[in-house]
Amino acid sequence: MASSPPEISVVIPVYNEEAILDASVRELAAGLKELGARYEIWIAENGSRDQTRALAADLARELAGVETFSIGSPGHGDYGAALREGIARARGEFVICEEIDLCDLDFHARALERLRAGAADFIIGSKAMRGSHDRRPLGRRVATRVYNGLLRVTLGFTGTDTHGLKAFRRSVVAPVAQRCIVNHDVFASELVIRAQREGVRMLEIPVSLEEKRAPSVQLRRRVPKVLKCLLRLMLSIHLGVDPEWLR
Repeated sequence: MASSPPEISVVIPVYNEEAILDASVRELAAGLKELGARYEIWIAENGSRDQTRALAADLARELAGVETFSIGSPGHGDYGAALREGIARARGEFVICEEIDLCDLDFHARALERLRAGAADFIIGSKAMRGSHDRRPLGRRVATRVYNGLLRVTLGFTGTDTHGLKAFRRSVVAPVAQRCIVNHDVFASELVIRAQREGVRMLEIPVSLEEKRAPSVQLRRRVPKVLKCLLRLMLSIHLGVDPEWLR
C-alpha cells in the first residue's frame, strides 16, 4: 500500500464470488486509473466456501492498490460486518461502498463530482428513485419496495433506497458507522438512517442496475436475519435499548 493516503477507498464485501471476482476487480482497478485519482480497493471477504479468499489474496499480491482481509468462518457470511470493517480500514478522503456484481464506474464518477464540489457528504445510489433503471428479476424489485416501505414505517426513513452503492466523505460518515449496532444486510440501512437522523448532508442519485449473476445468498435465507436486525434497530433508535437476546 502506498505511504500517502489515497483519495478514494472502494470497499467491496464478497461472499462466494469466485466466478466474477477476478474480472470484476481488474475492470474496477482499470476504471479507477482512468478517473485519475489515487485509490485503494478493499476486498472484504466474509465466510466464503469457494476459492474467493484465495483469489482475493492473489489479486492483492498482483495489483497495486488492492488489499484484502477475511472475517468469519466458511459458510457464515456477514455482509454488514465485512462492510463495517472495510470502512474502518479505509484511508481515503472519500469511501465508495461497492457491490462485486455491479462495479459501477459511472456512479463513481457522478458521486465523486458531487463530493468534491461539496454538494453533499453522503451520496446514495438509488435503484428506486425516478430516473433509475432496475433490471433485476421482478421478485427482487418487489422485495426492495417492500423493504424500503418497512423502513419508512418503522424507522422514519425518508429516502428511496438504503442498500447498494454509496459514496461518502470518510471524516463525516465513518464515525456514524462506528455507532451502528447491527450487521448483515441491515447494517447498510442503519448507516443511511443514522446518518439521516444525525443531519448528515445526503443526496440520492439514480443508478442503472442489472445483475451479473444470481444472488450469492437466497432471499428466503436473508429474511429472518433482516427481521431480527430490524427489531433490534427499532428498539435501539426508539427506546434506547439493545436486548442481549437480539444480538
